[in-house]
Amino acid sequence: MAKPVVTRFAPSPTGFLHIGGARTALFNWLYARSTGGKMLLRIEDTDRERSTDAAVTAILDGLTWLGLDWEGDAISQFARADRHREIAERLLAEGKAYRCYATPAELEEMRATAMAEGRPPRYDGRWRDRDAAEAPAGIAPAIRFRTPAEGETVVDDAVQGRVVIPNKDLDDLIILRSDGTPTYNLSVVVDDHDMGVTHIVRGVDHLTNAARQTNLYDALGWDVPVMAHIPLIHGPDGAKLSKRHGTLGVEAYRAMGYLPAAMRNYLARLGWSHGDDEIFSTDEMIEWFTLEGIGKSAARFDFAKLENLNGHYMRATDDATLMAAFLATLPHLEGGPALAERLDDAGRGRIEALLPGLKERAKTLLDLLDGVQFLVASRPLAFDEKAAKILADGGAEVLKALLPHLEKVAEWTVEATDEAVRTFAEAEGLKLGKVAQPLRAALTGRSTSPGIFEVLAVLGKDESLGRIRDSAAA
Repeated sequence: MAKPVVTRFAPSPTGFLHIGGARTALFNWLYARSTGGKMLLRIEDTDRERSTDAAVTAILDGLTWLGLDWEGDAISQFARADRHREIAERLLAEGKAYRCYATPAELEEMRATAMAEGRPPRYDGRWRDRDAAEAPAGIAPAIRFRTPAEGETVVDDAVQGRVVIPNKDLDDLIILRSDGTPTYNLSVVVDDHDMGVTHIVRGVDHLTNAARQTNLYDALGWDVPVMAHIPLIHGPDGAKLSKRHGTLGVEAYRAMGYLPAAMRNYLARLGWSHGDDEIFSTDEMIEWFTLEGIGKSAARFDFAKLENLNGHYMRATDDATLMAAFLATLPHLEGGPALAERLDDAGRGRIEALLPGLKERAKTLLDLLDGVQFLVASRPLAFDEKAAKILADGGAEVLKALLPHLEKVAEWTVEATDEAVRTFAEAEGLKLGKVAQPLRAALTGRSTSPGIFEVLAVLGKDESLGRIRDSAAA
């Protein structure tokens, strides 16, 4: 009987949760969900100088915002250092590792010689078979793993296929530094084994580490987990995604007003596919996800595609859910806290009433924030350039003539205001747009908005007439 699938996401807390890490977490989460397994979270915080509590918090918050949960508590790799040292000492006792007394100066000399001869810089194995009695005084040794010198290491990768690496290209890696601290490759192997990880899904840049780790698994007599090395994410220009492309943390995408469901959909399509499907629910992703569906080629991050996809999700999300997401995200949006401070029940009611029209014009929650400003604005309104031009080019005179007709409307509804404006336009020999455009400018300060009669109804008679009077008198 096959073991239940256990995946893990293992970020280093040296910065924010970047988009590549978010996709790796998503793929691990999807595979665990699709197989009825579980995903664990391990914080690889062994780099004490660069690891920060703020980065850990950012990673946890980013995963939570994306809707990716994990089994149990997040595990600190640093807290398991004693266990890693125990395994290093076991390998040493079994003759599968050895003490290396090479000094920093000697290691630098090896590097310089290799570079000068056009070889990759590698440790030359000088302490591999030497007697410890030859150890120089005052030098604290590192412990190196005795990598097989002959043959090759094979990684049967679920994405990349059969990867063969000659053992001569793998030097004797340090597993315990001279100060007693474990190194990455040893810590990862021990943790994955102890945590019962069955499938390692991570970036293809770890493929060489996969060979080193496979040798460690074999030396320890442990089963090697299934490995799946996923392609990198490139920028629009085809180069590896980097700071030059404005690489951002997940929290930045929240601040730009993207919806978590849209981000999950977009990230899933970066390297994984299901036929020609572009838009799918999270449940569909879980149902369809397989490691075989992951391609080998690098994916290109495209903001325009993300924005268009997010626009689809904005329109497809029911109004109550979208309103809740908008209010929850306000503290993270530029200008959001200011709106939240002055948003009372009446303001929320106006936004909810016009949300069907507002979301049609918004691709992000940031667009929605911009679109609702007129609903909570104080008089007199500020006008954008197009609205000001409409009013200056005869619009104010039209409003001045329209005002008495609207003042006479008894029941302030969409239907009643619609009839009053159309009747006025016909009597004046004007096309409806010649009246609606200045009316929209006066009510919203913009040249675009949801349906103008819906706007009139939501603002109410007093506020609507006040704004029209302000513009007519301008």
